[in-house]
Amino acid sequence: MRWPQHVRTRLTLWYVAILAAVLLIYGGSTCAIVLLQLRTQVDQLAVEDLETVEGFLNFGADGKLHLREDYHDHPYSPDMQERFLEVRAEDGSILYRNERLGDRTLGGPVDPHEGVDSYSPRSIYLAGGLPVRLISKRHMIDGHPTLIRLGFSEEPMWQRFWQLVIGLLVGLPLALGLAGAGGYFLARRALRPVESMALRAREISAEHLGARLPVENPADELGLLALTFNETLARLERSFEQLKRFTSDASHELRTPLTAIRSVGEVGLQQDGDRNHYREVIGSMLEEAGQLGRLVESLLTISRADSGQIRLEQTSIGLLPLVRETSLLLDVLADEKDLTVSLEGDASIQVHADRVILRQVVINLLDNAIKYSPRGGNISVRVTRNVAGAARVEIEDSGPGIPPEHRDKVFDRFYRIDHGRSREAGGAGLGLSIAKWGAEAHGGAVELESSTRGCIFRLLLPLAATAVDDALVEQPTVSSPRTVWRS
Repeated sequence: MRWPQHVRTRLTLWYVAILAAVLLIYGGSTCAIVLLQLRTQVDQLAVEDLETVEGFLNFGADGKLHLREDYHDHPYSPDMQERFLEVRAEDGSILYRNERLGDRTLGGPVDPHEGVDSYSPRSIYLAGGLPVRLISKRHMIDGHPTLIRLGFSEEPMWQRFWQLVIGLLVGLPLALGLAGAGGYFLARRALRPVESMALRAREISAEHLGARLPVENPADELGLLALTFNETLARLERSFEQLKRFTSDASHELRTPLTAIRSVGEVGLQQDGDRNHYREVIGSMLEEAGQLGRLVESLLTISRADSGQIRLEQTSIGLLPLVRETSLLLDVLADEKDLTVSLEGDASIQVHADRVILRQVVINLLDNAIKYSPRGGNISVRVTRNVAGAARVEIEDSGPGIPPEHRDKVFDRFYRIDHGRSREAGGAGLGLSIAKWGAEAHGGAVELESSTRGCIFRLLLPLAATAVDDALVEQPTVSSPRTVWRS
């Protein structure tokens, strides 16, 4: 038998099966209790009748046991039920049998413990298969020890019992049918939002990620599922938009240097020139190729960072020496714009970081400051601790600043405030994005503080364990001499 595929059908079957089991257990328990109560009533009736019979049995002049005639005037009528009466002597011989019992034996041979000190109830079958409830009791009649056995037919009891059983069995399929129909209706109604979500989900594709699943009741489990799925769709939509924008911007940025290289080459080939002319053409092409190489390297860095392929090899690093080393690497760029770069800070500050990635972060921040500082301007670099106990590198330039509407976007990929100036400066809008990723990869952050007199990019990093211990001891701050050079 194949298991149904629809959830509502399976739920209905499980519901009906469990309900059937519960009803069978309940019905069986009820029938057992009713049978026990009926049997208890028969036992009580038999005990009461036996106590009455004890007073109406006596031995006659003929030495035989008789039942007094006025017994029939007793409130317990002998015709009330099929009453069977048998009296035996101590040796087991039969002293008396009523007409209803006839020549049949009531209970068989006498058990030595039967009816001693209390009533002994049991169920037997008479000849012919009639079920009888038998009560036995030892009694002295006119000085003779006897065993009185009195029984009532159990057929009325079993008739009521089987009527109850048949009634329950007849009503069980009807109850299960009604419960199954109701359960199927409730299951279908409860799962209707799932069907709606499934139909809507089929319409969602890469071109229609803006669609959302319907949420009928946000407070129940299905509503929570729809809300969670919608949040997932929103994240996918943002990721797709970023990917499309990244692909479009990357294609555009790659096309620009390639076009420049091709144009310079074609112009150079169309013109006849001397050796210096071709050196100039090749130099221009190499410059564009260098810019293209830096762009490809940045794209590869971002791609590897997004895919989690970059593994940090963290060691304890002196922050001030690393910043000084990085500043010297950009000395040539500062010299081209006649910039003055000053560096000061605490030489005892150490961070636990990947040296290569952290140096790239500082390079990108310094390179950004050099690009947007005016000729003859100043750049100030400070390495300190902040009040929260984190290492801090502040790079302050003397550029035009960043307007408020652009400050939240400068760390986005390929975002540039002035596309023309950025391209002239050789930027692709990836430096700050890489710097932000590098800081966050080390558990830090990059902050921006801007005004009309320049920008301050603030790099925050957790201190190394030894540096934290030293800070707790409150050692005096040791600052490196103020280093100023004019490039």
